[in-house]
Amino acid sequence: MTTTQLPDIVSLLDTASPVLSMPQVGEIARDVFGLTAAVSELAGERDRNFHLRVGETHYVLKVSNPAEDRQVIDFQTGALLHIASVDPGLPVPRVIPTRSGAAEWLLTCAGQEPRVIRVLSFLQGEPLYRVPTSAMLRRNLGRDAARLDLALRGFFHPAAGHELMWDLKHAIRVRDLLVHIQDREQRALAERFLDNFETNALPVLPRLRAQVIHNDLNPHNVLVSTSEHSRIAGIIDFGDMVHAPLVNNLAVAAAYQLASTGHPLEAMADLIAAYHSVLPLEPIELEILFDLIATRMVLTVAITGWRAARHPENEAYILRNNPQAWAGLERFDSLTRTDAQAYLRQACHAE
Repeated sequence: MTTTQLPDIVSLLDTASPVLSMPQVGEIARDVFGLTAAVSELAGERDRNFHLRVGETHYVLKVSNPAEDRQVIDFQTGALLHIASVDPGLPVPRVIPTRSGAAEWLLTCAGQEPRVIRVLSFLQGEPLYRVPTSAMLRRNLGRDAARLDLALRGFFHPAAGHELMWDLKHAIRVRDLLVHIQDREQRALAERFLDNFETNALPVLPRLRAQVIHNDLNPHNVLVSTSEHSRIAGIIDFGDMVHAPLVNNLAVAAAYQLASTGHPLEAMADLIAAYHSVLPLEPIELEILFDLIATRMVLTVAITGWRAARHPENEAYILRNNPQAWAGLERFDSLTRTDAQAYLRQACHAE
């Protein structure tokens, strides 16, 4: 297999989140967006995020990373505006305009890179990772993921083709990061699945349906109703959106639905079958879905381990999905590719 040099697109992930004080955020919220709010900080990997509370109404103020391309930020904002117009019932954040009606505002300070600031509605709910899982919850997530893909199907933007390390199309670019995995058996496990991706999935990707996708439906980006734990209350954080094969979005979502017992694909199959019922998968997409799910797990262990070493102050947040990804790769290692394909075809009644 070919070793690829670490690409320039790591610069964004290797740049620390921007610093902005609580009083500064409060002033911006009031003077620019017309919101006199109580301010608290939220976790974030690349951006700096703040929770704004105005009475009983909640918002998120997002301060862009200085390394983020302004066109990419506009891409994310445009997608949210597009979804609101196409499928207003989808539980995604709404863009809150400035007092002058703009969707974004540029903060410029002497000696610092300009930073884009946006305010979005704050969706209420429990993060998916805190809620007991169930087949109904997984099926509802699968259906809403399909609805989101349908809503984004007609959307495009000049920045949609930007490069992102978390894009499965570029998975082989993390091969050099695997050297940072200290455990030899774990490193070999990740290498095997990356080899499998390069052999079986990568050559197929150019032939697949492609569009703008969310690309990060992990349990921290999905909210569940506090009163009804089977209902999806929010899909948040569109910061990893890319133009990519449609099936990649499903693979990312499925990679986080791992059952600790039973068949390794059993829980994922609930989500996949429900997605398929709303937005049918093509045979070629179903054929490589197992490969893509495993590859997302490889991206998780490779990128998060590398990132945590560079930003130890944010280690807990960066590594939040790492243990489950290793567990998934280990369970997947007990399957043959042929058996995994047959299981998913059967789950989708595609035999």
